[in-house]
Amino acid sequence: MLEHGGRLRAAAQRYGIALEDWLDLSTGVAPYGWELPAVPGSAWARLPEVNDGLEQAARDYYGAASLLPVAGSQAAIQALPRLRKPGNVGILAPTYAEHAAAWRREGHRITRLSEGSVHRALPQLDVLLLVNPNNPTGRLIEPARLLDWHDQLAERGGWLVVDEAFMDCTPQHSLAAYSDMPGLILLRSFGKFFGLAGLRLGFVLAAQALLDELESLLGPWAVSGPARSVALTLLNDHEGQRRQRERLQVDGERLATLLRDCGMPPTGGSALFQFCCTRRAVPCAELLARRGILVRLFAELDSLRFGLPADECGWQRLEQGLLECAPMLANLEETP
Repeated sequence: MLEHGGRLRAAAQRYGIALEDWLDLSTGVAPYGWELPAVPGSAWARLPEVNDGLEQAARDYYGAASLLPVAGSQAAIQALPRLRKPGNVGILAPTYAEHAAAWRREGHRITRLSEGSVHRALPQLDVLLLVNPNNPTGRLIEPARLLDWHDQLAERGGWLVVDEAFMDCTPQHSLAAYSDMPGLILLRSFGKFFGLAGLRLGFVLAAQALLDELESLLGPWAVSGPARSVALTLLNDHEGQRRQRERLQVDGERLATLLRDCGMPPTGGSALFQFCCTRRAVPCAELLARRGILVRLFAELDSLRFGLPADECGWQRLEQGLLECAPMLANLEETP
């Protein structure tokens, strides 16, 4: 299993700090959201049915012509490589490691690409895959460039797969309006923006023919009745979505400012997280962890990713922890 953020129990055991005493900033999931709606008893007692309005609500929310609910976008990440015979897959790196692992598992040949090398690699690729905004760097690629890459791939029957898990706060950059074009596949995560990662819900936006193949592979009842019920309510709550988007954008800017003021300026990020490169990434992560603050360490990139605190107490704890890291960062700047 690949390593991910959110491994709070492992951190609690390692550092001897009780679960309830941690400030977990290791994921890019919104730390707050909605008061959960009541789930009708029928959602628990009956098998899920597709005529409950969820698909239409999701199409309206994302602005997509056709989509398929899945048990978290991870389910689609693992299934999509099985819909093509083994071929050449280019992945913009660094990025979410599960993508490369899933395609490699099914016999595809993986090439790690930088954004600048894509145009040279495209003629040899069957699939180009990227996360937009990228995880963990926050890099956002404009739609026009992505559509150009898609056109070149689609001419040869290739795919452009774009994981838009962190796109909800910047919907103007989404390719959802084009997702019915053959060869374009978008993945959307429900849990990150809505603060409900445990619901395990995502959506695949693509041409209907491909969605039919994917649905056949995943089988019936891929999403539970309670998950469908909760998601339907929240997808129809347009005012709640507006408030959530505004709050996340404000807090994302606050986090970037705090990190900058404490000597760790972000090199990228989104409304849900900030990404900082520093040669003191490992000792800073260790110092914070010993104070019950869990962040996502990317040791191979000399970087840290910070999620958002849920409340003012969390903000104060993070600021204090960062101030304690400041001497290490200052010593780094003084090193010739």
